[in-house]
Amino acid sequence: QLDADNYETDPCLKEIRRAENYTWMDIITIHKDKLPNYEEKIKTFYEEHLHLDDEIRYILDGSGYFDVRDKDDKWIRISMEKGDMITLPAGIYHRFTLDENNYVKAMRLFVGEPVWTPYNRPADDFPARKQYMKFLAEEAQ
Repeated sequence: QLDADNYETDPCLKEIRRAENYTWMDIITIHKDKLPNYEEKIKTFYEEHLHLDDEIRYILDGSGYFDVRDKDDKWIRISMEKGDMITLPAGIYHRFTLDENNYVKAMRLFVGEPVWTPYNRPADDFPARKQYMKFLAEEAQ
């Protein structure tokens, strides 16, 4: 159980970061008064895309939704709120949007240096996408 109110000293979070080798971290606040280029960023987050690295997010305050594609290419909406952590594997198509509160504060975690590049769909030729699709096929068997 993660403690979002005390993330700086949370031993559970510290252990997750150690075990998964999440060596880089920052905090992003998504709110019109806190995020430069808010409207542009919100549109970018909501464009269906993938990354070549895992995307790890830990919600420290507020709430929102990650939408991911299932094996049949249908959307699954994942409600995220304070205390939730998600790892989206490299190669999965996804998007993020705020809920009616229009506010979220999240920790972004990376293995090594952060890579922010989103690849909008279609991006099926990347090795990360092919590896993810192979994983889905193996899981279905």
